[in-house]
Order: sequence, then structure tokens, then C-alpha cells
Amino acid sequence: MDALTRRKFLIASGVVGGAALVAGGAWTIHDILDTATWDDRPGDAKTLVLVTLYGGNDGLANVIPYADKAYAPARHELAYTPDEVLKLDDTLGLNPGLAGLKRMYDAKKLAIVRGVGYPKPDHSHFRSMDIWQTAQPDRPGNTGWLGRWLDAIGGDPRHAVSFEPVLPPLLAGVTTAGAAVPVSGLSLPAGVKPEVLTAFGKPSEGEPGLQARAARAFADLVEVDALIHSVDEADGDADTSSSSGTATGGRSDLKTQLDLVARCVEANVATRVFSVSLGGFDLHAEERNSQEILLKLLDDALTTFADRMAKTDAGRKVVVAVYSEFGRRVAANGSDGTDHGTASNMFILGSPVHGGLYGEQPSLGDLDNGDLKFTTDFRAVYATLLHNVLDADPEPILGYKDQLAGIL
Repeated sequence: MDALTRRKFLIASGVVGGAALVAGGAWTIHDILDTATWDDRPGDAKTLVLVTLYGGNDGLANVIPYADKAYAPARHELAYTPDEVLKLDDTLGLNPGLAGLKRMYDAKKLAIVRGVGYPKPDHSHFRSMDIWQTAQPDRPGNTGWLGRWLDAIGGDPRHAVSFEPVLPPLLAGVTTAGAAVPVSGLSLPAGVKPEVLTAFGKPSEGEPGLQARAARAFADLVEVDALIHSVDEADGDADTSSSSGTATGGRSDLKTQLDLVARCVEANVATRVFSVSLGGFDLHAEERNSQEILLKLLDDALTTFADRMAKTDAGRKVVVAVYSEFGRRVAANGSDGTDHGTASNMFILGSPVHGGLYGEQPSLGDLDNGDLKFTTDFRAVYATLLHNVLDADPEPILGYKDQLAGIL
């Protein structure tokens, strides 16, 4: 196909503008797969998959202190009875929507880190997420903790990949940044069929390299769109519309994102970090049903991915870390929901993980103005991931060196 004709189509379609072509356009899944030929990844190198739950996931509805006498009176209609939870021990149980994670916990491949937070917690979604993503509680800066890791190792942006429309701050460094690979359904210009986009993705002799990469993104759209639909059909088109969470970021297609991560891992790409997300957790009203729906989606996506990863050598070197910007307040509000809180749980899972309970369970009887007091600094979790997964010295990156013993 003539390169000039293709360039005119790219610009006219509105998907990629002329300026974007000059700048290089978006990264594609094939750009990531191309790194499988690189020789810069040690054979024993692990991979980190970071899952962000946007909106403030209610930790007390995930890991439930069902035996605490203060729990049921504080939660009212939101409380789970001892018979409903998936018991971890005589005091704690998982939400019934997390049956797959309970199976992983029993297999010693799920670690639950309790009471995770930071000093002087902030109840703003955006400020708190900035703190988590920069790992700078005192004054969030302009670089993310994994962006600073990228600065330290140097090299190509594809060492850290986000399946987000916009690169999250956590992958932005001073001298480099990760690669954003947008994943969404396919919306074609009028009169254009998928096979036309596939044809546009073929190389044209003599065209500039950046233009070729932008054009190849169209063929990539067709392939990714087919994957999205195949995952949706396998899931029976799971309905998330009943969630009453407000729009605070994140995506709804976590299983698809993790399916793409799995494909990359199995191809032995050079990427060491993948960032994915799930949104909808800001449940100020009618929380119980919506939360359970979201947790079932999370559970299915995580356990399907973990089971797939356990089947290959590359997959058995993958560690998944799940976090949210804060938990919720201990007491339910007047709308059968919960308001912004503080400390929560983190889930760490995968073949390299030594499963179990880590950190101290926050007290429901010793609160800070209605909020849980954190017992584990989130930077200790990050330091553990940097040291044990990414083979990096955490102190220059975080300004913090304490780690969690035994988890990896």
C-alpha cells in the first residue's frame, strides 16, 4: 500500500493525528513482543505486575475481622456473619467473592499484608493516589517510584509497561518513563472494515520508521479487539453496571489486561514491570452487593492469571501486587456504604510468594477519629518488591529501606 495514502488515512481517521505521527504515536502490543529478542534480561529475573484498585477498596470488606466484637456493630447491614466469610483463622476471613484467592492462600501462594498505609493519611483520592504512586508521603513529587527504578536501570521504556490510555505517574521518571499501551474496544471510521486496518499495518517500503510504527498500531487494534471480545464471551459478558462506585479512575477490563500481560510473559519479553487497573471502588452507598461483584471480578482475573502463570518457567517468576489508595472508615454511613478511610490490605501473590498473613491487624477499638491506624508502611512493601523482584536497592529509589521479612 502506498505510504502517502496510508498517512492520509491515519490523519483523516482522527485516531492518529499528524503531530502524533511525528512524535512516534502510541506503543503497541507488538512493540512489547519485539523485545523478546533482546538479551538484557537475566535468566532468573522476576516480573512484577502491579494492580491498582481505584476508588478506595474497603479493606474491612476484603479481609474481614468477623470475630472482633466491634465489627458487626460498626458495619450494620454491611457486616458479614462468621458463616458467610471464607475463614483464614479464628479471627479473620475473606469476602465470599474471593474464593479463588482463598484457594491460593491455602496453597501458600497468597500473602496478605495488613494495616498498610502511611503517616498523616490524606482522604483525597487524588492526593492519596499521588502519594502511593510517588512513594513520597510528605510531599508527592513529579516522579513515580517505578519511574525512578527505570531511571536507575536506564534503557528502553518497554522495561515497564502500562495497559492504560495514559501513562500513570508511578511509571514516570526524571530521565525516562514506561510505555503506555492503550487497550480498548475498536471503534472504526465510517466505511472502514477490520481487514482494511490489517492491511494498513503491513510495512511499506521506504517509509519513515515512526510512521510505520503508528500505522502498525491499527493492525494491533484489530488483534487486541478480537482478544477483548474473546475474553468477554468467555466471561459471559460479565455485568459491572450495577456498581455504584464513583468515577475515580481505573478500567473495568482487568481480565483482558492480565491476558495481555500473560501473553507478553510467555513470549519472554524484556519487560520487568506491568501496570494494570480496576476501578469502581468508591462505594459511598449500597456497598455490599457492588463490592462483592467487583471482588468476584478481581478474584477471577487474578486467579485465572496466576493459574496460567504457574504453567511456564517465565510465569513462575511473576509476582502480583494489589493495592488501593486507601481503605474505608470503620463505621458504615447512612447510605449502606462507607466513606474514605485510611489503612487497608495489600495482596501479594504468585509462585515466588511465601503465603500467609503479614503485618499487624489494626485494632477496631483504637481508632484515629474513626479511622484505622496503619501498622505497615507501604514503602516497606515497595522496598520488598524492589529488592526481591526487581533486584534493586530500594533506599536510593524510596529513601526508605525497611522490608517485610519472609514474604519473597
